[in-house]
Amino acid sequence: MRVAIYARVSTDEQDTENQLLQLRAWCAAAGHEIVNEYVDQAVSGAKSAKKRPKFAALLVDAHKRRFDIVLCWALDRLSREGMMATVDYLQQFASYGVAFHSYTEPLLSTDNELVRDILLSVMASLAKQERIRHVERVKAGIERARTRGTKSGEPIGRKPIAAAKEKAIRAALTAGGKGIIKIAHEIGVGVGTVHRIAREVRSVTV
Repeated sequence: MRVAIYARVSTDEQDTENQLLQLRAWCAAAGHEIVNEYVDQAVSGAKSAKKRPKFAALLVDAHKRRFDIVLCWALDRLSREGMMATVDYLQQFASYGVAFHSYTEPLLSTDNELVRDILLSVMASLAKQERIRHVERVKAGIERARTRGTKSGEPIGRKPIAAAKEKAIRAALTAGGKGIIKIAHEIGVGVGTVHRIAREVRSVTV
């Protein structure tokens, strides 16, 4: 069987050699041919394939069926982008007719046809739940921001400024003679904050 080894470490201080030695030994014991070794050094597994050059090359060669199986030391060496992305990669390999084997986690391997479909189905279900939880967290965050904004009178996502600073801004705007940028600099707030209060002052006086 033709094997592509993928190894990855997150920092320059780490070394892939320990991973590679064990993976090479596994291939030799099983009588498999190592077609290529793809090694990303000092690259986080949380990054997408586009930012991991060797992993990107692995996907391209998998599409070309240059090997039959991808061998990693562990599933998190393949990806740490989350369950959804990991399942996508495994399904992508499967669509190319390429299996995946985790050296330290054989139960998470897809080279066994009897368990491949079950494994991918279970992982896809977990990924779906992860996606639902993510959406729920985003919605909850928006609702908290909306509630906070309503109570403070501030637009969603903007922290309210101290009452004393707002009073000083209004006084400076009413007195005139100073530009918005200068007022913002003197009081220590953002220009956008002064712009907002200036609009409020104008709407009251019109």
